[in-house]
Amino acid sequence: MNLTRKQFDVLERMALESGPLTQRDIEKLTGHSLGTVNRAVKELTDAGLVSNGSITADGMNALEPYRAKRAIFIAAGFGSRLVPITFNTPKPLVRVKGTRIIDHLIDACLEAGIEEIYIVRGYLAEQFDQLLYKYPMIRFLENPVYNEANNISSSMIAKELLSNAYVFEADLLLSNHKIITKYHYTSDFLAIRKDRTDDWCFEVKDGVIVEEKVGGEDCWQMVGISYWNEEDGKKLAKDIPDVFSTPGGKERYWEQVPLVYRKKNYAVEVRECFDEDIVEIDTFKELKKIDPTYDV
Repeated sequence: MNLTRKQFDVLERMALESGPLTQRDIEKLTGHSLGTVNRAVKELTDAGLVSNGSITADGMNALEPYRAKRAIFIAAGFGSRLVPITFNTPKPLVRVKGTRIIDHLIDACLEAGIEEIYIVRGYLAEQFDQLLYKYPMIRFLENPVYNEANNISSSMIAKELLSNAYVFEADLLLSNHKIITKYHYTSDFLAIRKDRTDDWCFEVKDGVIVEEKVGGEDCWQMVGISYWNEEDGKKLAKDIPDVFSTPGGKERYWEQVPLVYRKKNYAVEVRECFDEDIVEIDTFKELKKIDPTYDV
């Protein structure tokens, strides 16, 4: 059956918890009112997806279309703002307090049950082979034009893999693994609510992203982690090459395809996270502040 949003929220919580949940438990975990939870549980029980506060095998099957099945890492770029470290090391492989930046992201995927992992590489591509010792499931995709096009060129390489998929900028330092979640009701983009920012941000209406821009007030600062459901992934497989082939298309950022140039085809929700969950290290100065061992 096609789940309503409220039915999905209830089933998802039951799938992620180890034991039966009372309706009071579900109320606290989902933020829905007790009356809403009561109705959703009754509907799910009548459909055979829930029994005595626990999800059934049929309930797990009903969640399957909403499960994140793969992860794509955009990791082909030079990382110019982190020189001199990136002269010899791709930015995702830079170690912060002893751990490579990308390891936290990959570990979070594995914890969420996502084991189909692709890395689109370009600059110093062979250095990514070191990841195979710890993560033998990784598959590499080669971007031969990374130095003459923006990251839309990496999405071109992975365009057939974007259904039920996370897309990561591979240079984000993740502190809270739990923001990488197993199930998604629809396509979404992680963002941090801000009173003001000079960074890339979203204007949001009724939970849906309506504009991407640089700088704003009372907006959502973009985090380079998004999820794309099956339907939107199929659209991206067509829309990415279309935008790439337009005048100036090679200079676009990949997420501008669904959020700017073909946004009429998508309704991408914002998913909230917080400053303490994740950070993008933009400069060598910021790296030294986070990890003083670089301050020599």
